[in-house]
Amino acid sequence: SSSVRAALLSEARERLGVARSQIAVIETVRQTARDICGSDGITFVLREGDLCHYVEEDAIGPLWKGQRFPLSSCISGWAMMNAQTAVIEDVFEDARIPYDAYLPTFVKSLIMTPLGEKNVAAMGAYWRDKRSFTNLEISTVKTYGALVGKALSDLLEPQYH
Repeated sequence: SSSVRAALLSEARERLGVARSQIAVIETVRQTARDICGSDGITFVLREGDLCHYVEEDAIGPLWKGQRFPLSSCISGWAMMNAQTAVIEDVFEDARIPYDAYLPTFVKSLIMTPLGEKNVAAMGAYWRDKRSFTNLEISTVKTYGALVGKALSDLLEPQYH
């Protein structure tokens, strides 16, 4: 329900607010994003030069943890380079999706959002069923992504308390 989602978002906001390292931010995403987004899987992707590094995931089946792909050939790279959220209802019908990378996975639909003011990372939420997304689902992923992005940006700025 939306009240449960709001409570989870609030809790994640608090955890992200006290995160003092990138690892702590990523761990918070791993532990909370799936429940908040209502998805079957999530990934946390860091931009490393012209590569996307899939550093963490929580999913019903293996995705791409530990792997690196060119920015130009994956949807996380597209989201970071275009500073836009990608909403894909059928991964096998979208030209931005590397078909072969998705074939062995459970993923049929996804929302991928860039993170941070400089789009230094991205978060993907994945579903096993091909589906139409509601505005609430899309805005929830984007809102959560904005919280994570702020936490990442805060780590890069000097802290004055």
